[in-house]
Amino acid sequence: MAGCGSPCGACKFLRRKCVTGCIFAPHFCYEEGDVDFSAIHKVFGASNVSRLLVHLPLSDRCKAAMSISYEAQARIQDPIYGCVSHIFALQQQVVNLQAQLAFLKDQAAQSFVNGSNPNQAAQSWNYENGIMNSNIPEENLVNIPEENVSYGSFEEGTSHSMSSFGMQTNYNMQWGFQDADELQSVVSSYIHHR
Repeated sequence: MAGCGSPCGACKFLRRKCVTGCIFAPHFCYEEGDVDFSAIHKVFGASNVSRLLVHLPLSDRCKAAMSISYEAQARIQDPIYGCVSHIFALQQQVVNLQAQLAFLKDQAAQSFVNGSNPNQAAQSWNYENGIMNSNIPEENLVNIPEENVSYGSFEEGTSHSMSSFGMQTNYNMQWGFQDADELQSVVSSYIHHR
């Protein structure tokens, strides 16, 4: 029971009475719990999630419910890739930031050797559309086309995004990787190649 006699979000969505010991009550007892549970019910089904939560230790249920909710929302936004598409975008961002960091370190080292002001290197960076750009050579970057990356929130409806990271990615984009292991090997080889 969610407390104060009101049903939890799951029971509210399922239009049933929330009983004491309801498996969903501890995880969907907030105001928007029924909205979040609707995504879970649509993607996984209430009985499947209930069975999953029952078989987990009490200490793991909260994190499992959050993870299931996140994956359900991602799967609704992108039925093919789900949250994997967001993981690919974040891995791509890590690669790009590592390349930028390496470039700045090289530039700072050269400035130090030449005796010039290392702060001038930082002044060469500019911001366009809220995204940091630099004069990094193209071969040091693995690019995501600019039209496929912007920033927003998960709740914006038609935008395909993840609220916890404030990043929006066009999920209709075709990734050149068949699975996460292949992407990881590309990222690893890039890092070790530098």
